[in-house]
Amino acid sequence: MNAEDVKGFFASRESLDMEQYLVLDYYLETVGEIETALAHFCSEQSTAQWKRVDVDEDFRPVHAARVIGLDVLGELEQLSYPVKHSESGKIHACRVTIAHPHCNFGPKLPNLLTAVCGEGTFFTPGVPVVKLMDIQFPDSYLAEFAGPKFGIEGLRDVLNAHNRPIFFGVVKPNIGLSPEEFAEIAYQSWLGGLDIAKDDEMLADVTWSSIDERSAFLGKARRKAEAETGDPKVYLANITDEVDSLIDKHDIAVRNGANALLINALPVGLSAVRMLSDYTQVPLIGHFPFIAAFSRMEKFGIHSKVMTKLQRLAGLDAIIMPGFGGRMMTPEEEVLENVEECTKPMGHIKPSLPVPGGSDSALTLQTVYEKVGSVDFGFVPGRGIFGHPMGPKAGAQSIRQAWEAIEQGIPLETYGESHPELQAMIDQAAKKQD
Repeated sequence: MNAEDVKGFFASRESLDMEQYLVLDYYLETVGEIETALAHFCSEQSTAQWKRVDVDEDFRPVHAARVIGLDVLGELEQLSYPVKHSESGKIHACRVTIAHPHCNFGPKLPNLLTAVCGEGTFFTPGVPVVKLMDIQFPDSYLAEFAGPKFGIEGLRDVLNAHNRPIFFGVVKPNIGLSPEEFAEIAYQSWLGGLDIAKDDEMLADVTWSSIDERSAFLGKARRKAEAETGDPKVYLANITDEVDSLIDKHDIAVRNGANALLINALPVGLSAVRMLSDYTQVPLIGHFPFIAAFSRMEKFGIHSKVMTKLQRLAGLDAIIMPGFGGRMMTPEEEVLENVEECTKPMGHIKPSLPVPGGSDSALTLQTVYEKVGSVDFGFVPGRGIFGHPMGPKAGAQSIRQAWEAIEQGIPLETYGESHPELQAMIDQAAKKQD
């Protein structure tokens, strides 16, 4: 690629109509001449060959991705990861901002990902290390998406749960319970004050617990708990399955009494999520399997906040994500970035409820609340409710008692002295430390 060709893949932001472009932020490690490598990088993810042989034309002004920002972070002795590559020369770490024309793929999530995370992006000569760090959408692009149907306020209205976190619980044991046993455990947790009892993301439509039978038992238990407590409750049924069965699974679960649905967004695909969101009349909540495989490495892959943003765009009303617990192996800064992506302004797209989870209980609620910085989050213990020494009803009560203590500014240890369910969790944690 000669110097003039390279120049065709660089532009200033001011020279472009930015409503026609997505803005992509990449971390890259280049080998050889930086500008040449970046020109190839833009070319491969957009125009590739930008003219026919012996024809006086140039498709780059309309269709080329272009570098609009470059920060060379420094020279490296070697690549951060031993990625096989064919180029030679000096290695540089760079942060690169690229304007990519969305007319190349339109408002279609599979085609968008093919362009910005596909063959052209990860197989460019001279750019062996790539991580997509962020993506920004112009209003003209966002206008083509409906986004969440309920969002945070809609979920709060369904549950009549305002000015506090929304309390989820992952029924445990997650695998092995019969539908009847599963329903009884969920029922007890609803009686204790849980808002949403949910299927685990791994609990599928299986022979020993079909979605038909399980949702029938859970729907009945939910309505019974609502009658006894006077409070709305939600059964969150996992309908993750083969894409061609999702609508049928949806219809069965909702007909039987599931009033929200769980979907593992990346395994089924964001396009399937968007289809379900357009179809459903109940809240749709996403879980994070498969995302760490793209995002875990610091300098390679796709940042998890990109996935959060795309899930919100696809229409998820709440997004369950790796939380602050050490088991989740996610830096606090990254968790907070994902929380922010759920709630920050995004054109007309409603906010999704962020649900950072992992190893939570009544004893971690205050920490999560303080780190999130508002009540607009879901709190999703599993064993913290269903592994409570006094049972799942007491487990849910301990969560609500922890929130009462937080609201009143009373230390948990003090509040536990008059609330045995909370005290049991405090005592259980103390025993584990001994």
